Amino acid sequence: MRIFDPHIHMTSRTTNDYTAMYDAGVRAVVEPSFWLGQPRTNVGSFADYFDALIGWERFRAAQYGIRHHATIGLNPKEANDPRCREVLDLLPRYLGKDGVVAVGETGYDSMTAAEDEAFAAQLELADRFGLPALVHTPHRDKAAGTIRTLDVVRESGLAPERVVVDHLNEMTVRAVAESGCWMGFSIYPDTKMDERRFVAILQEYGTERMLANSAADWGHSDPLKTRATAEAMLEAGFTLDDVDVVLWQNPVAFYGQSGRLNLDTVPGFEADAADVAFAAAGATFEGNSVLRGVRA
Repeated sequence: MRIFDPHIHMTSRTTNDYTAMYDAGVRAVVEPSFWLGQPRTNVGSFADYFDALIGWERFRAAQYGIRHHATIGLNPKEANDPRCREVLDLLPRYLGKDGVVAVGETGYDSMTAAEDEAFAAQLELADRFGLPALVHTPHRDKAAGTIRTLDVVRESGLAPERVVVDHLNEMTVRAVAESGCWMGFSIYPDTKMDERRFVAILQEYGTERMLANSAADWGHSDPLKTRATAEAMLEAGFTLDDVDVVLWQNPVAFYGQSGRLNLDTVPGFEADAADVAFAAAGATFEGNSVLRGVRA
């Protein structure tokens, strides 16, 4: 099967992870910019990090047959640090670059006034650059934070279909489903959401506008959780077509709104091997070339 992980922090992973991901069917990823485990103290450190995301990490992923894309933004945790505020002025330099498919992660961590300002500013940038937005919901008081998130999205005027609200759970999914935004779920070994809980949500809400990711950051996480999600879906009675919708077609449709996805087979790797295997198993799907915003 073919897998597109729409939110995974590969900067924190090893080359062995890339090999295992390719073997599991992962052919494309989106890496959102995020905090690095300790505070950055100046704008220059963000510039170096953004350069690495759109340059080195894309190259590193390609060595293992995986197409790498990025989202660029000021994450909500660091939006509270006055030393980082000038990053908002830096973002336009990067939002027009190849491989940048959304603004983000933006949103809330502690729901402060500084986060309000940074969030609204980045939704405005998404609108200005014609990009989708990847929105982080807070780990604390998540229900209230999600409602506040949706209010800010509505006030921004950015179309809900250009926004994915991420890190959802059973308590927050309904409000986002009703808003028209895309719904993102980070599948972790022991926190946030696991694959079986996610499958139960799919059984209740369906597969439309649903995104499953592994996040796979500095903490305890697993870059193969997208594959585990696919297997859990099949065990629960979903079809291979359903799996392809959630783990390929949906992320392609969402990030394809940027017009910058590159899903060509990486030179030196077997062309469309994952798609051929998927078709042999009896699934049907549209070719990449007909999907909006995708290079063919």
